[in-house]
Amino acid sequence: MIGLVTSVLSGGGVWLLNRAKHARTLHRKAAFFGLEGGAPCVVVMNDKYSKTGSTAQDDVHALVEIAMLGRELGSPVAIRQAREFREGNGSSTEFCIGGPSGGSNPRTGGHLAAHLPGVTILPYGDGDDSTAFLIGGEKFRYERGRRERALVAKFRPDPDSRPVFLISGQTALSNRAAVHFLKRRHRDLAESLESAERFCLIIRADDIETYGHEAATLERDVTHAAFVPANGGDET
Repeated sequence: MIGLVTSVLSGGGVWLLNRAKHARTLHRKAAFFGLEGGAPCVVVMNDKYSKTGSTAQDDVHALVEIAMLGRELGSPVAIRQAREFREGNGSSTEFCIGGPSGGSNPRTGGHLAAHLPGVTILPYGDGDDSTAFLIGGEKFRYERGRRERALVAKFRPDPDSRPVFLISGQTALSNRAAVHFLKRRHRDLAESLESAERFCLIIRADDIETYGHEAATLERDVTHAAFVPANGGDET
């Protein structure tokens, strides 16, 4: 009988410890993604490049990843089209997916102009600089079939609003890779970034023909250059 009671108490202690550990993990994840206390989430979806009204398959996968994150953290998720969403995010944490090139997500262009003046996305074309990110005098190029990049930023449009996550990939696959990277590495980022409340990162996906969206790594933290004008003006 004593042995049985001891086993029950020991097992109960382990269960409580694991439960507390899981609760702390979820709390840290919710804090990083701005979804504390089940805060609502809005996903602003882009159109396929130059094809209004259609969505790329990898962008749909990115949306599903965010919806699953919301479900895990008890946050209701709403989906809005970028061309129709013309208001502040207010009490909802915003995930804005896709770049402004080709009219894919005009809201991304507005966010960049208003809050990340140090970022320039070069236009689509035939040259090596097509859709490259220009930040702090450095170019982050798109290398078709081999290497793709995504710009990922977190900021608050105003002090009273929930955060915005801007996910601007050079392709739909790099959008998906960036979301996958954030979910997988959020704890490392929270510990290593100067601030987990405002940042701008370049995420790189290598060997995409072999590993697809899972081959995502952090290439550079460009926070300081991204949030100041390219001419070196005051930080916003």
